[in-house]
Amino acid sequence: MTTSTPALELDGVRAVVTGGASGIGAAIATAMLARGARVTSIDRSTDGVPEGAHAEVADVTDDAAVRRAIDGAAAAMDGIDVVVNNAGIGAQGTVADNDDAEWLRVLDVNVLGIVRVTRAALPYLQTSERAAVVNTCSIAAWTGLPARALYSASKGAVQSLTLAMAADHVREGIRVNCVNPGTVDTPWVGRLLDQADDPAAERAALEARQPTGRLVSPEAVAHAVCYLASPLAAATTGEALAVDGGMHGLRVRPRSDS
Repeated sequence: MTTSTPALELDGVRAVVTGGASGIGAAIATAMLARGARVTSIDRSTDGVPEGAHAEVADVTDDAAVRRAIDGAAAAMDGIDVVVNNAGIGAQGTVADNDDAEWLRVLDVNVLGIVRVTRAALPYLQTSERAAVVNTCSIAAWTGLPARALYSASKGAVQSLTLAMAADHVREGIRVNCVNPGTVDTPWVGRLLDQADDPAAERAALEARQPTGRLVSPEAVAHAVCYLASPLAAATTGEALAVDGGMHGLRVRPRSDS
């Protein structure tokens, strides 16, 4: 069996990835670099930023810091063609389990973070001939999951925001799409599993609810993001691309041991 290097479909593309120092964001930055892109990570730390990527430090809840980071990215790369709004945080519980402060904290990161980053990057995107925005959404935006009320609300807002942004900027040549991953095998999910009474059983349950029988890899999400960011996807905008092992769209029979 032979392996091949990914085609350089992002050759010369200048991309900003928020949350690029860990998890899905680091996988996205790595995949984009392998496909020929120049990449800037915007995260609260430079630790974990893939080799070859430029790094800017900012918290997406700080508008002034975001604007400085975007300007720094544009200066380092001579412009910006692609913005990947990946930074986000999780939340557990029903509507009764989180107070107003927690709701505002999660929405500030997961929704307003996208607003701040994209707003700061728009002047650069508007001058690009390969402009694209890709937002990291979630299966929670369109599938009801237990004990995920706050998280689901934030990601439902991300999906709706993606559609509105796509409509607003399509005539400017800026494509806007989102990816909707299922449960991804990231450090955050690992920490949740560690807190469970039976981590092995909880992992098995998460794997079983995805028809493929396994968690989504960060690399699979990164591949989908690269597709949506690529100039080869010039006819794709206003779309939500599921990367969930079939969880949202498929209804398969339970496994049988017989």
